[in-house]
Amino acid sequence: MTPPIVLDNTVLTNFAVVNRANWVIDLLGADAWTTTAVLGEYEAGVAGGALPPAAWPALVVVTLTNEEAALARNLPPRLGLGERSCLAVALLRQGILASDDRRARRVAQQQGAPTTGTIGLLVIGVQYQRWSLAEANAALAQMIALGFRSPVTMLDDLIAL
Repeated sequence: MTPPIVLDNTVLTNFAVVNRANWVIDLLGADAWTTTAVLGEYEAGVAGGALPPAAWPALVVVTLTNEEAALARNLPPRLGLGERSCLAVALLRQGILASDDRRARRVAQQQGAPTTGTIGLLVIGVQYQRWSLAEANAALAQMIALGFRSPVTMLDDLIAL
């Protein structure tokens, strides 16, 4: 069984603004999850006109269990509700947190949850030949132009072809 990849709003936003939400679903299928809290954050962006509507119809949206909700409440408050909810789900359902938020990733690693983010998903997609390196680099360049603070500008050195 493949672990779920629990996507927070930073990752959803990065792929959605460049019209590549379908890449995530193509890559992860039913293992692409988010939480109701994150979906609420995303919908707030849609309502504000910053994000495309209906970008994530195939995404699995999970409601937190009582145990996950309690854990989310006890995670550091400097993390947003979306990050806390995703981390709680990743921890208690043996998933992977997908976030580009440095604090969220640090807390996840301290708690023992594996992490990835936009760059990791782009790299995996190229390695699994879902899209070409040129396509992934072009999507990354678009994301950066639209405000993504990426640690790299090209994926070439991260790809082991």
